[in-house]
Amino acid sequence: MVKSSLAEISPRNRILDAAEELFARRGFAGVGMSEIAETVGLSKSSLFHHFHTKAQLYAATVDRILGEVDSTLTRSLAQGGSAAQRLDRWVDSLIYLLATTPAHSRLLLRSLFEDDELSGDIPEQQQADRALRRILQQVSNVLRDGMAQGEIRAASIPHTLQSLIGIVVFHFASGEFGDDVIGGSIFAAKEVERRKREVKATLRHGIFAGAAQHTQTTGGQ
Repeated sequence: MVKSSLAEISPRNRILDAAEELFARRGFAGVGMSEIAETVGLSKSSLFHHFHTKAQLYAATVDRILGEVDSTLTRSLAQGGSAAQRLDRWVDSLIYLLATTPAHSRLLLRSLFEDDELSGDIPEQQQADRALRRILQQVSNVLRDGMAQGEIRAASIPHTLQSLIGIVVFHFASGEFGDDVIGGSIFAAKEVERRKREVKATLRHGIFAGAAQHTQTTGGQ
């Protein structure tokens, strides 16, 4: 696929691209609208034509990420299969997405702590909240199905969701700390593939019932 030129990217998406990079690095309070406008090459008035407030822009940026995660995981889970197979594909899809969009994971984690910067009545924020609920509900359903079928050991679904978010999202948000821990770039292709294997191995030995049997039937990938 040929990568779109800058001229082919809509002004709104150019703004969101720049905002994501800046908000991911410095958070809501650390970024001004003037800096975003300058980065995109727009006047501040043109920026405010698309987004009336910084809070709206921040919410729209997070919403775009969660919308992408939601659609990616929906396609992955729609392929069917056992709970173990669906969860494996969920891990593969999410890791691939976060590895190819480095700012996504860092801004997602920031957004969890910066919700109080937003009023709660911003349409983009409400849409992002709905996308997040859909994502969590989809994974909850897979875990619940797996427990009902005996594939996954009985466990707290909310706590298991927290663990999944931690081992997948935090890893790609960890930056230089993560690089130091693994001894190389967390975004290097070989490390991304290694991360997929390690996360799935953790799941097989941590939450799947009959871990040894599951590993054997799936080829220990």
